[in-house]
Amino acid sequence: MRQTAYVFDGHNDLAWAMRELCAYDLDEVDLQVGEPRLQTDIPRLRTGGVGAQFWSVYVPCSLAGTSAVTATLEQIDFVRRMVARYPNDLSLVTTAHEVELAVSGGRIASLLGIEGGHSIDGSFGALRMMHELGVRYMTLTHNENVAWADSATDEPVLHGLNEFGRRVVAEMNRLGMFVDLSHVSADVMRDALQVATAPVIFSHSCARAVCDINRNVPDDVLEQLRGNGGVCMVAFVPMFVSQPAADWYAECLDLTAERGGDRRRFGDVFPVIEERLSSDPPPPCTAADVADHVEHIREVAGLDHVGLGGDYDGSLFFPEQMGDVSGYPRLLEVLRDRGWSESELKALSHGNVLRAMRQMEQLAD
Repeated sequence: MRQTAYVFDGHNDLAWAMRELCAYDLDEVDLQVGEPRLQTDIPRLRTGGVGAQFWSVYVPCSLAGTSAVTATLEQIDFVRRMVARYPNDLSLVTTAHEVELAVSGGRIASLLGIEGGHSIDGSFGALRMMHELGVRYMTLTHNENVAWADSATDEPVLHGLNEFGRRVVAEMNRLGMFVDLSHVSADVMRDALQVATAPVIFSHSCARAVCDINRNVPDDVLEQLRGNGGVCMVAFVPMFVSQPAADWYAECLDLTAERGGDRRRFGDVFPVIEERLSSDPPPPCTAADVADHVEHIREVAGLDHVGLGGDYDGSLFFPEQMGDVSGYPRLLEVLRDRGWSESELKALSHGNVLRAMRQMEQLAD
């Protein structure tokens, strides 16, 4: 399989996976040799052609207030320690120019992204200090509402952003931090795009017209990316990609609720998924299904506004032949077979998000 364009991926949950696997102990896991218990390690990143990675510093919504802030700082600390552990392979960067320098030097550019506004505990000071520590995007919500924005997977309260939420968007634009609209409600997407003065991203989302779930992006929002300059980075999670897999996942959520769990919380849902994967697995999902989302977003938003955000180590299963971070070439090969040129694949795999990042930086104070 040929691969001529490096990948700048929008979302990887290795940091939380390491917390769960070994309490962040880098002596317990050798990411340079390879780690089969994870979906991410350096050899497979190399095989996958990953040249730049937004490492998610996710913490669950079950952690709130100062606990969420502390846990987010621990996540940031882990990524920074991981980069320091493997200096010949990884490089911590904060700008588009630094991404290019790292890639040209043969290292994987490593960036930080917060997943969920609960990580700042309603504090602009915390937001600004996260930026100082290198964070370059924040997803406004995760699976549950925050006081100033509605999640796609929670009951709507505000039906968009309130005034504080609009101020968060404005402050992120001022700082030079991507406003990430994955996980938020469609109304929050629309409100944020009205407020935003810089490109937004969807770090790991798919097209709702192709797979009809609230977690995905409606066409009217995708259309607005043309004027905003933003990028929708397509996730590989089958429940977002394939309607049959999404319907299977909805059954898992219902079963979670029947057993007294919270359907918004992965800690409650994942055991149900693991159980059903062995006894009643979902219908197959393939790279062709992912390619359908890429092509739909290209059609609606334009070539300049689509990217990749696999969400590895954030899901228990992935499309066939794309089960870990070595799988990107499979998708690019499908698109190549559909007539995509090498320059178009370059735009998809890294060019678009780099362009949006440069523009975001230029518009910051």
